[in-house]
Amino acid sequence: MGFRDVLLFLAAIAPGLLICWYIYKMDKYEREQPFPLFATFWLGAFATLGVVRIETWATYSPFLQGEGVLFTLFSSFIVVALTEELVKYLCLFLYPYRSRFFNEPMDGIVYAVMIGMGFATLENLMYALQYGLETVILRAFTAVPAHAAFAIIMGYYFGKAKFEPDPKIRRKRLLMALFAPLVIHGLYDFLILQEIYEGLIALAIAVLIASIIFARQLLLEQQENSPFKES
Repeated sequence: MGFRDVLLFLAAIAPGLLICWYIYKMDKYEREQPFPLFATFWLGAFATLGVVRIETWATYSPFLQGEGVLFTLFSSFIVVALTEELVKYLCLFLYPYRSRFFNEPMDGIVYAVMIGMGFATLENLMYALQYGLETVILRAFTAVPAHAAFAIIMGYYFGKAKFEPDPKIRRKRLLMALFAPLVIHGLYDFLILQEIYEGLIALAIAVLIASIIFARQLLLEQQENSPFKES
């Protein structure tokens, strides 16, 4: 393995790990134990393999071929956004959400980001092998922070749902945990993939920036409302 290979590997894994570290430090009132954090990160990474198989099948399936705006909408919202967000949602719902170490609303964000960054990191490594360093650097400022923002939004609603005593409200929040990141993810992908007007790429960047700002507000809200915060 040469210097360029090492550089490529580090560039692929660094963004996701840095975001994990940032979220870990933001969870300052009752930090999680290392094992569940590592476990959820790797759960997200392994989930990537299943998502890639589904998306590859959809890409080459003769039943899912087409062109035009409607096909791009279908590809963006269903093939990519729904598949990826649903898999991450199930990872979060089936493991951390039901565990004893999910003991405050902030934990929804923490574990969602670990899953999302595990997913994004392995995805980045795949892109690194296929497309090289330039693509990985570009993704460090686009796809990886986008996955982080989607994860924070999902985790926010999971945290709200976990400690909601009303079953109806809890179900609505669990639904929002999937619906909100799915819609934003689908819109972002559609604006990148569409061939209507190249200028819409700028709108995709605006959606990304707005998502990051919104996600940070949700993160700060959950941090401020931690039951472990000393009054």
